Amino acid sequence: MPNYSIEDILGNPNNTQGLYGYSGHIARINLTTSEISDVDTYQYVPKYIGGRMICNRIFWDEVPTGTGPYDEANKFIYMTGPTTGTGIPAGGRSAAVSVGASNAPNMYAWGNIGGWFATELKYAGYDGFIIEGKSETPVYICIDDDKIEILPADDMWGMRVHQAQEALEQKHEHAFKSIVIGPAGENLVRFATLTTGNDSVLAKGGFGAVWGAKKLKAITVHGTGVIAPADLEKLDYLRWNMNNPGMKPSPVLHLDAIGVPGAEFPAVYDRGNMSCSPGCNQHCNALLRDGVSAFGPERVNHTEKCVSICTFDYRTDIPGPVGMFWPTQQNYCAPCKLLGRDFPMPDFTDPHFAEQAQVIIPDRLDFWGPDYDRGTIVNDLCNEYGIDKWEVVIWMMTWLSMCKTEGLFEGLGNLGCEHEIDVADAEFMKEFITNLVYRKGEYGNMFAEGMHRAIRELGYDKFSETIYHGRYSQMLGGKRTDLPVSLEAAWGSSMHWQGRGYEGAVEKPTWLAACINNMMNTRDAQTVEHFHCKFDHHAEAIADPYHSPHLIDAIIATQNNAEIKDSVMSCEWQSPDPWWPEMESEMFMAATGAPMTPEELRDAGFRSKLLFRAILIRDHGRCRRQEVEQEWRVMQIPDTWNEVADWQQFNEMVDLIYEARGFDLETGWPYRETYEKYGLDDVADEMEALGLIPERPAERWSDYGEPPFVQFVENRKLEPDYEPDPVKASTPLPGAPPALKFS
Repeated sequence: MPNYSIEDILGNPNNTQGLYGYSGHIARINLTTSEISDVDTYQYVPKYIGGRMICNRIFWDEVPTGTGPYDEANKFIYMTGPTTGTGIPAGGRSAAVSVGASNAPNMYAWGNIGGWFATELKYAGYDGFIIEGKSETPVYICIDDDKIEILPADDMWGMRVHQAQEALEQKHEHAFKSIVIGPAGENLVRFATLTTGNDSVLAKGGFGAVWGAKKLKAITVHGTGVIAPADLEKLDYLRWNMNNPGMKPSPVLHLDAIGVPGAEFPAVYDRGNMSCSPGCNQHCNALLRDGVSAFGPERVNHTEKCVSICTFDYRTDIPGPVGMFWPTQQNYCAPCKLLGRDFPMPDFTDPHFAEQAQVIIPDRLDFWGPDYDRGTIVNDLCNEYGIDKWEVVIWMMTWLSMCKTEGLFEGLGNLGCEHEIDVADAEFMKEFITNLVYRKGEYGNMFAEGMHRAIRELGYDKFSETIYHGRYSQMLGGKRTDLPVSLEAAWGSSMHWQGRGYEGAVEKPTWLAACINNMMNTRDAQTVEHFHCKFDHHAEAIADPYHSPHLIDAIIATQNNAEIKDSVMSCEWQSPDPWWPEMESEMFMAATGAPMTPEELRDAGFRSKLLFRAILIRDHGRCRRQEVEQEWRVMQIPDTWNEVADWQQFNEMVDLIYEARGFDLETGWPYRETYEKYGLDDVADEMEALGLIPERPAERWSDYGEPPFVQFVENRKLEPDYEPDPVKASTPLPGAPPALKFS
């Protein structure tokens, strides 16, 4: 690196600012003026650690209130963490923030992404970058060590994701790593994504549309520097002990997605799983297939997992093992070890094994049947156009399926498509998705705005709250449990681990935790805020899910750990480990050489989440009533056990969360002493000047008022008695996992 000495790169112990693990530089790139400048990382670290914590601080300091996602004043702020590039496991991850385009209403949002881009950026000498302003013509940014250029991208504008990645390799060389947008981002599709190598995607927030508004097609980077960790011995220890076979934190269940019963898939696919490891995103020859592509006869690679798997077959929801969220030390996520072919056998001597390993049988939904080609094409469309699969698969496709079943599309002309509406038909899905990506016609333009806005334009009562009669609880022996045709949750996101809708096979304490996490966010938080609590507290939470002290503590720890994981840089597969609470602080110290206790790192997580809260209050008017009403609709839809939330008790649960965080119960705003406790005195001063610091009431506030009107609840009351098909309701789906029993 021409401008930096080896001492700068490695960290100089004699320099109070020279920490290992950081390059010390953040690039500021203005697309309006083409001005490029340098920001000192050390004005933020170690107090703000890295990643999302630094992003939050920069956004607070620099982005004016009232900024929209497509405004010139909006900034895209991207940061690596101190472990990035050091060889510490999962250090390749990175975080970004901006005013989102996909959430509703548009608010500050965050995201994270894996792949090699972050490491290459560190090798080039930068901990992150701030993209501001907007270009009048398409451009891309090239970072080659300390040389940063804003270059024309007219020839790449209009290219699909993989085409753009290949074009950048031809312009530069294979050693460059890129993040690009596809046609969806260019056309300001609100749920457009950012994609790096191996289809690693920053999907939430609609940041692809933010780039599109700035006319930014891509950023490509190459570095020849090094980022050395402070402690090589500790690095070796972490590499041997993080995510070893004895501890598998929060793995997603391995589903037999290729061997779906009733589907005729090629015999070459004899591995059974979509990927050997749930964390794998490598292009693997075992998964390459000729002739199945959305864009002609080409070889397509898919290492699909989680939401993508549903494109192949969505007759039942995904099972929810108790131990996935309630681990024991002997069996961390034991059911996944049982059902996944690559995990070791669990420890059957665990006294809680039978309870913890119980699988909650998912609802039968019958959205669409098995078809590998259709699933491959839908995933290929999302990957190549650069759109969020969660929006397409979990919200759009299920909505299309349910609305058609209930006869809601009469007179709408196949939503502008030549093919008849049928989510099981690959040709219809290709036409529907292509129309929205290129904003073709009335309906293409409508759905490009995302499901939240499209439903309201079509008519909310009919196209959201109409009951779908095809959901049956397999836990209740085939009982029909009502579901609205729209799987909308809070802030313009779809349901996720919330007890109903997608990944709804969880117990009440778990889905209450997921709802609280989403309630306090601006997007689906479950991509990094998966709830975890020691199984020791499971019985207490089941007995009283609204008031369990350990459940409240675990929810707050989950929220704070998300900030830590997106800042130190770890991932959901490895962190947190309840029985190794020092792991993240050990990662930080191994990378930087700076002291950091688990308590100090926990406080940093509190600080970051508090700063995020301040942004929402200052810029978007966030308050308690707004939060609880956003989440209330979901909790009034029956869960797998046909249960809903109680308004009074849910508000009491919110009280406990707010009290533990130092928030006023009536407004949901932090007190001045809360800001000061975590070193945010300047934030408290600004909030007080704006009149956004509450006074402590003389008595505990408890006036929750009447529950907000929920149309779905009213529809359920008015719905005539419906008798399900007794054969269909009582017949288990072929291949549905049975409840695990052990002698």
